[in-house]
Amino acid sequence: MENIKEIQELIKLISKLPGLGPKSAKRIVLKLINNRDELVKPLVDNLTLFYKNVARCNFCGSLKSYSTGCTNCEKTKEKFNKICVVEDIADQWSIKNSNIFQGYFHILGGTISSVGQRKEDLLINSLVERVNKDSIEEVILATSATVEGQTTAYYIQDSLKSTKVKVTKLAQGLPIGGEIESLDDGTLFSAFKNRTNFSSNSD
Repeated sequence: MENIKEIQELIKLISKLPGLGPKSAKRIVLKLINNRDELVKPLVDNLTLFYKNVARCNFCGSLKSYSTGCTNCEKTKEKFNKICVVEDIADQWSIKNSNIFQGYFHILGGTISSVGQRKEDLLINSLVERVNKDSIEEVILATSATVEGQTTAYYIQDSLKSTKVKVTKLAQGLPIGGEIESLDDGTLFSAFKNRTNFSSNSD
């Protein structure tokens, strides 16, 4: 079985997923082999639909469906005056699932110092546009407490100076080097509740 090319390629692909190595990938492939009709066909069908219909919004960075559009930046039921800026979609999901924050999200897609990331790729220009277009009163910088995350936060704050919007950051209860998606609800709640004004050292 392990000499079959298709199986080897599938194991390689699955082992690239977060938290999975070759051994875990082999167990998953065996499960798929033994459940072709129950798992393989629905998985293939759903992955095909996902590939065709789901992508990142070029304006806010959230996930959107080509059939329904972006529900994050096209919310019609409620209008908010706050935007929470996070590094990636996992951070957005963590905050959203905790019910701590009610407002819009803006997903950068990384940090300035990330390998292969350029400032132009982080949708910062569209953040400035959203602040002006949607009459946003507060931008909450929820980047991670890493050097890269803080560097990105300072750059965003500088980019927003012309808008006169209030810029805040999460409270220092956020552990040094901590990433948003790994925090529990209690820590997230404290960080949001006790957020402070954000100011660069150059001010």
